[in-house]
Amino acid sequence: MSRITDEQVEAVRGVVAAIPVGRVSTYGDIAHAVGLPSPRIVAWIMRTDSSDLPWHRVIRADGRPAPHLATRQLAALADDGVSAVDGRVSLASVRHRPDPPAQADLLDDGLG
Repeated sequence: MSRITDEQVEAVRGVVAAIPVGRVSTYGDIAHAVGLPSPRIVAWIMRTDSSDLPWHRVIRADGRPAPHLATRQLAALADDGVSAVDGRVSLASVRHRPDPPAQADLLDDGLG
């Protein structure tokens, strides 16, 4: 993996912090919004620097939660009013696609 910059981490954190209650975004939605080339980079950032964020609102592209946090994540989403059927959230009804922030051009330095 290429070097991840502080600007990239902060851009991801800002997008995650802005996901509204009752909505979810995918790792890919966030990567696209901040100009990262892969959802895996967002997943890595979330794994290492998201304890103070609404991390539970970020799910996989298939609508499923992170496997190792599934029970906790689905419970937190239910508290937000997001329901899941058979462990999967219907993205059609609750997906939040963040707009690319103005600082997305800063991300080209490290991974663009």
